[in-house]
Amino acid sequence: MNKRKTKITRNYLMHPAGSVLIETGNTKVICTAMIEKGVPSFLKEVDPPQGWLTAEYSMLPGAPNQRFKRERGKSNSRSTEIQRLIGRVLRTTVDMTKFPGFTIHVDCDVIQADGGTRTAAITGACVAIKDAFTNMISEGSITEDPFKEWIAAVSVGMVNSEAVVDLCYEEDFQADVDMNIVMTESGKYVEIQRTGETKSFSDEELREMLKEAKKAIRQLIKFQKRLYEK
Repeated sequence: MNKRKTKITRNYLMHPAGSVLIETGNTKVICTAMIEKGVPSFLKEVDPPQGWLTAEYSMLPGAPNQRFKRERGKSNSRSTEIQRLIGRVLRTTVDMTKFPGFTIHVDCDVIQADGGTRTAAITGACVAIKDAFTNMISEGSITEDPFKEWIAAVSVGMVNSEAVVDLCYEEDFQADVDMNIVMTESGKYVEIQRTGETKSFSDEELREMLKEAKKAIRQLIKFQKRLYEK
């Protein structure tokens, strides 16, 4: 079951090479992709030359129902874990040899939180980097599109013995099991994060959650692709 609607607004900000506002239910995340000349030192001697993609994630103080302390200088452990996840899964969907000498900085800023912020950030950021590469090609910075395939992410959990997709905060709080699933357009899993919140879960429950998550992700990827239909 999936009750929440998703809306993605492209070119949300003026300056980034790619920027979107993604709204999933009451959760809202601004995802930007900005291009910087140069790569980290560990890539400078790599043959063949390649680029790099990295991500940062943060939550504004007014995003949750109680003030979130602003992160200054150093992310907290939750933000660090989430931004590593975002960067890791986005790198699987790009060919970094096709933008050598450039770093793509992806920033995901939660402006309103009601569950599923990390999964919304991944789904929105995928659109932002697609637009960034399109702009790089049009400007002549690169000649080939590094974008390999779409990815999207969704949360799913067992709430009152029922598999619920894209959990809001209240449902997440009630869930016995909570999972975050990242999957490609070709149907391959990029990452699965699962936790038994209050109890363990069976093979049957796991299969049901994966089934519902896969169905929802396919819908999200269709939605991503429709953004480019003329």
